[in-house]
Amino acid sequence: MNMGLGLFQEQTLKLVMTPELRQAITILQYSAVDLISYLQEQAIENPVFDLEAPREVASAKAEKPTPEIDWKEIVGNRASGEYTATKNESTYNPLDFVQQGSDSLYEHLERQLGYVKGFTPLQKKMALFLIGNLDEKGYLEVTLEEASAKLGADLLEIEDVLSILQHFDPVGVAARSLEECLLLQLEHLALDDEKIVQVVKFHLQDLADNRYQRIADKVGCTPLDVQAMADLVRTLNPRPGAAYSHADTRYVIPDVAVEKVGNEYVVLVNDIATPRLKINSFYEKMLNQQKSQEEAKQFIHEKLNAAMWLAKSLEQRRLTLMRVTQAIVEMQQDFFDRGIDFLKPMTQKEIAERVNLHESTISRATSNKYVQTPRGIFELKYFFTSALSTSSGEATSSESVKRRIKALIEQEDRKAPLSDQKLGEMLQTEGIEISRRTVAKYREEMMIPSSAKRKRF
Repeated sequence: MNMGLGLFQEQTLKLVMTPELRQAITILQYSAVDLISYLQEQAIENPVFDLEAPREVASAKAEKPTPEIDWKEIVGNRASGEYTATKNESTYNPLDFVQQGSDSLYEHLERQLGYVKGFTPLQKKMALFLIGNLDEKGYLEVTLEEASAKLGADLLEIEDVLSILQHFDPVGVAARSLEECLLLQLEHLALDDEKIVQVVKFHLQDLADNRYQRIADKVGCTPLDVQAMADLVRTLNPRPGAAYSHADTRYVIPDVAVEKVGNEYVVLVNDIATPRLKINSFYEKMLNQQKSQEEAKQFIHEKLNAAMWLAKSLEQRRLTLMRVTQAIVEMQQDFFDRGIDFLKPMTQKEIAERVNLHESTISRATSNKYVQTPRGIFELKYFFTSALSTSSGEATSSESVKRRIKALIEQEDRKAPLSDQKLGEMLQTEGIEISRRTVAKYREEMMIPSSAKRKRF
């Protein structure tokens, strides 16, 4: 085989991912909350434009109405340097009005520590050390031996301090294990009789698995008594410190709203919470000044182009969301009219063909998006469900089947709960072709325990 170097000419067709296209794809898959954060980041990187509050919010604060940017006018007058701009600047964020959380667990316990009389400075130091070593669930993360070695204090004295902390609010805090946490709460309720203490100490796993007969044989009581103990234990809080945890909370802002007007459903894109773009007045003045340097004008032009692409991507996101949601509403008309039992099986491919978009675009447009409907707030992905065949040859939604399984379980006799096999047979008599394994899968997705754990005496 002869090998050599040469020049060859050929034609190829490929997709080039420009920065603008990447930006449009990124904005499309952002939720309303994430979009606000993204726009704030872009406003920091691009000084040419600022963010202002939506019209409904800004009108209550501003004395005069603020005109929006006419992007077509900007494009047409870019060469001459004539740009419309607004003077009012705002850093509006609707999440700023969400109430902040309460004190942390450390602050809550430290405040109670101030009410304890008779503590020496060393004992208070021990208490603060123990409080500082509680995890987010309220459990003590260090052993008393480690605390004694760290503080150079007597082990018995640290135990005394810990016993005082364990009677602070919330009840069960500073426990060293789940069993101790539950026992502290039973003691607080004056329900710590000998048998339930024995069950919590030695048979907690059997209690979680509803092995009442095994526990009854070992403790010396009836299964009905063990069941009553289990009901009591389930009312206790296994994570007393979780109420004071300051984990990041994600707030759902519906991206789209569906409202019923007469006999029709109208789709509205919720852009009320989204800040609007406006030209910064300082850079607008620089463009209008004849003495401005060409390098400065070139910099402003580049940043302005980036702002224009951002505005275009936002408008494209709005139109795509509206088209996709309208297609979903049209296909799920029975759901909106009659409820979840009439939710139809639907795939992203069907919506893509209906709106003439690629399936990947539908996936991005519905990812992390929520819609507010007369029947509640749903994730857009919720409407894409798999199909199960019926005896009549039609298809039914998996969500409808889940709802039916849940209804059958709620109506069952708790002394003889329905097994997955029995549930499958009952659904088949209703015309739904489903296997036992599928029933078990749907039941686990709804976090419903098995028949053995649902049994009551």
